[in-house]
Amino acid sequence: MSRICKDLDADVAVLRTRTLGHQPFVYVWLDATYVHVRENRRVVSKAVVIATGLRQDGRREVLGVDLGDSENETFWTEFLGDLNARGLGGVKLVISDAHAGLVASIRRSFQGASWQRCRVHAMRNMLSAAPHQQRQLIASLIRTIFVQPDHDAAVAQLRAVVDQLDPTASGVASRLAAMEADLLAYTGFPPAHWSKIWSNNPIERLNRELKRRTDVVGIFPDTASVIRLVGALLVEINDEMIAADRRYIAAANVAEIDGIEADLQSLPAASRD
Repeated sequence: MSRICKDLDADVAVLRTRTLGHQPFVYVWLDATYVHVRENRRVVSKAVVIATGLRQDGRREVLGVDLGDSENETFWTEFLGDLNARGLGGVKLVISDAHAGLVASIRRSFQGASWQRCRVHAMRNMLSAAPHQQRQLIASLIRTIFVQPDHDAAVAQLRAVVDQLDPTASGVASRLAAMEADLLAYTGFPPAHWSKIWSNNPIERLNRELKRRTDVVGIFPDTASVIRLVGALLVEINDEMIAADRRYIAAANVAEIDGIEADLQSLPAASRD
């Protein structure tokens, strides 16, 4: 058992420390899930934070994983700083929820990149301010924003929805108005990408799989055991992402993003398919 653990730890260490400069990662998704760990004779909640990214060739990779006491700005800044130190570059858009510490760290760590507020989390935030009997109607109105064909139309529709909601659901209207820039950041990128970058769904599906496996454990004996289990699962998931038959986004579509096309031409032909 000791030898197996050492082998797993070595594989996980490679995932967590490998260089990331082999390709630009144009999109980065960030999220956290929580586990219970024994520490100093107490059971405490710890945040498992994960980053995944889309390479310029259209494939995804797991960029990093870490475990901390909370999702505060200091913790996130250290985590994102490690990604940058390992060579993460070319980031155009970061997708996450609106946790204050995380957003502040994103703006500090990825200057020049846009931030997309996850539309799913944003919807929950807005509906929490809505009268219960109006939530279904309000959700339907907000969804009309995301079927618009371009940036200008999405902005116009968002503002129209704000005006429509203001008389009867002013709390929702004010929240939606304040979110405009961050909620519509996806419209600055190719329309073929929108459904994959306007929410944290890609990484949340990964987190659900991790949660299914960690819930079986219940309470971890120490932090090392968390990293060992979660890291081993992520090693497998990362291999599957890279070797998948289909790219997450076609490389030719990724090339539409400003600053990527020239780099893409330098790749071998097989990488551009």
